[in-house]
Parts: sequence; structure tokens; C-alpha cells
Amino acid sequence: MIHEDIKAFAAAVPPMRALIGLDLGEKTIGVAVTDSFLSVATPLETVKRKKFGLDAARLGEIIAERGIGGLILGLPFNMDGSEGPRCQSTRAFARNFDRLHPALPIGYWDERLSTVAAERALLEADTSRKRRAEVIDHVAAGYILQGVLDRLRVIRRVQEG
Repeated sequence: MIHEDIKAFAAAVPPMRALIGLDLGEKTIGVAVTDSFLSVATPLETVKRKKFGLDAARLGEIIAERGIGGLILGLPFNMDGSEGPRCQSTRAFARNFDRLHPALPIGYWDERLSTVAAERALLEADTSRKRRAEVIDHVAAGYILQGVLDRLRVIRRVQEG
């Protein structure tokens, strides 16, 4: 099920289950995962996009292998907060993926500037241009997913009183 609200998404994720975060690009999909305690996001891999069925099959393998309990998609808003064609494409991906995995909660996270932050971190780590090109997408997915984890921590603290 697709959740527009992060609180609803959090409530739908089974306890002690990891999350997967995706940074959808036109040519690649950056993939990051969390631990089952939802404490840290780790960049995992970059999937070269082919056809939706093949991309979804690879993501399905990761979900099954790692016992994933929820999926976060980076939603690429325009800088003014409006939704453009890339947001529509991401939402279409979510609808199609939801048909294949209807029991998996799907949520969105504002991904504006995640690639910029990932690039900055890789530059600070003195990563070569070639290596940056190889890892930028899944590092950006890690930034998106870590943002969700930080928000979930705040939600839990408020709920606990």
C-alpha cells in the first residue's frame, strides 16, 4: 500500500523489519537499506535500469534476501516544491511496484538536494571522478533513507511522550 504521509507509512511497517530506499533516475536506481533496528541507512548498490519488470525483479530479490518491511522512494520535487514529470514518473513506479508487492508499505521522501549532499560527501572523501559516478546514486539513496530514519526517530519520541 502506498502512503503519502510518513506517519502512516511508519505505522504500516512491521516491527524489527528493515527498510529499502530508492533514488530513481532515468538510467539507474540507487538502492540503500537499513538495519532491522532502523538506526542507520547503508548505500547498497546501483541497479542499471532496463525494463520495469527486470528492475522490479532485482529489487524484489533484495527485498526477499534482506527481509525488507517497507520501501521509501525519493520524490524529486522541483525546488519550488511543485511536482514535475520526474515526480509523476516516481509515482507511476510506486503504483506499478505496489501491484507486484501489495503487502509492502511504500512511502515517499522529499529528495531535493540528496544528490548534491552525496556529491559533497564523496568530494570531501577525495573520491575519484570515476568512482563518484559509480556510487553517487546509491549514496544519494542512503541520504534519502537516513532522512526518513531521522524523522521516524522524532515520531517515535513524540509518541512515547
